[in-house]
Amino acid sequence: MAAPTASCTDAPVAPFSAGRGRTTVDVPPDACDCHVHLYDARYPAAAGATLRPPDAGAADYRQLQRRTGTQRVVFVTPSTYGTDNRPLCDALEAFGPKARGVAVVDEQVGDAELAALHARGIRGIRLNLSLGVVNSASQIEPLARRVAPLGWHLQLLAPAHTWIDLTDVLDRLPVPVVFDHFGRLAPSMAGRHPSHALILRLLEKRRAWVKLSGAYIVSERGAPLYEDVGALARSFLDAAPDRVLWGSDWPHASASAGHHAMPDDAELMALLAGWTGTSEALRRVLVDNPAELYGFAPPATLQETS
Repeated sequence: MAAPTASCTDAPVAPFSAGRGRTTVDVPPDACDCHVHLYDARYPAAAGATLRPPDAGAADYRQLQRRTGTQRVVFVTPSTYGTDNRPLCDALEAFGPKARGVAVVDEQVGDAELAALHARGIRGIRLNLSLGVVNSASQIEPLARRVAPLGWHLQLLAPAHTWIDLTDVLDRLPVPVVFDHFGRLAPSMAGRHPSHALILRLLEKRRAWVKLSGAYIVSERGAPLYEDVGALARSFLDAAPDRVLWGSDWPHASASAGHHAMPDDAELMALLAGWTGTSEALRRVLVDNPAELYGFAPPATLQETS
């Protein structure tokens, strides 16, 4: 299936997204964007936070959904707020059962707080070892043990070479690992770097998931097509099609900071359609896989036939 391009006929636009128009990809019902951050100046940035983008709220993101065709969403507390998950909880309240969350905590978090976060729709925690200011690699195992009874997962963001140093830790974790942004592998590392082989092995053993998010971050060729990312994306899809997720990474804070060109989210969806190749594979990534990991209600078609 060739990758469709975005249409400008209906011309919806969204803040912090290049281009205009809804994607012409046939996006299935209940499709989920698994990686979104919201920013709200009412909440202070954590000491030492380097990314401090403009406000990007729930109403802004609803405009993006008009372009990408997604209906479900996973909000992730960004590095900006440290362990302050109040903006995340606001977003979950605004979107209700169509949203889930990934929080940031440290070793001081109490069981009561974890239970409260679970009740609000949080289903995992994130450790940002690249830009985060509250977590370190030494916390991976202790925090994984804390959230395991809740059935949560551990989402990790770190430079690609880090995974090799953490091989033993990743192998013995009591929870699934979700790798952000292609595991932060550059496309040229595919098939060559040991971190790529490690992630593939964890995927095949069903101990990990990977997010095809932030193509504009990992691409070595850049906008507008990010052509070099395709082989890397397909390596994950071929290894474990039931362990791959997609996320827009809206509102693209690193692009707002000038580190990358602002991507067109309708085109990012078209890229995914090209990588998956068939409507069935696209549905698996956008609907079935997120429903399993984040505990969304079964797809509507399954509910109707059950």
